[in-house]
Amino acid sequence: MATVQLQSLTLSRSSSLSAPTTTASSISGRRSSLKLPRHAGLRLAASTRFSGSPSRAVSRIAASRAGGRVVCEAQDTAAVQVDPITDSNWQSLVLESDAPVLVEFWAPWCGPCRMIHPIIDELAKEYAGKLKCYKLNTDESPSTATRYGIRSIPTVIIFKNGEKKDAVIGAVPKTTLMTSIEKFL
Repeated sequence: MATVQLQSLTLSRSSSLSAPTTTASSISGRRSSLKLPRHAGLRLAASTRFSGSPSRAVSRIAASRAGGRVVCEAQDTAAVQVDPITDSNWQSLVLESDAPVLVEFWAPWCGPCRMIHPIIDELAKEYAGKLKCYKLNTDESPSTATRYGIRSIPTVIIFKNGEKKDAVIGAVPKTTLMTSIEKFL
């Protein structure tokens, strides 16, 4: 039979926006308070294995916060940024391009679109120099989306020599998109 001890951690901030105060309280009602430094883009990683009494768990949190390690949560800065495209620059960037072009049609409210964004970013990085990748927001550029019959998003279309060559609809695996890309390189 397993024993479960519940622990809560409350962060409160004063009205003057100074460093947050952390209060850890357990079921037994014991409270421990400590000051955490302000940080941006970093977080303190704590070891929060709860065994023994709740008060020992609280002291373990306090000890790990005081001497815990700092973890950077920054994104990979070497990633290739996929540029947005609009109705106004569609002609020059897609139709008049010498290289094949991959365009992702998406919208900010679309969950599957957010799922496929990292895949498009990876493909842009892998095929840099061979394939140009762009993202077109269908809410901001509806005429281009209508011209190509976009009814579902995300839709990825590959263009070569200004002509639509292939379309993939939905949040698909990276391998599906790579297979489609390889046909036109």
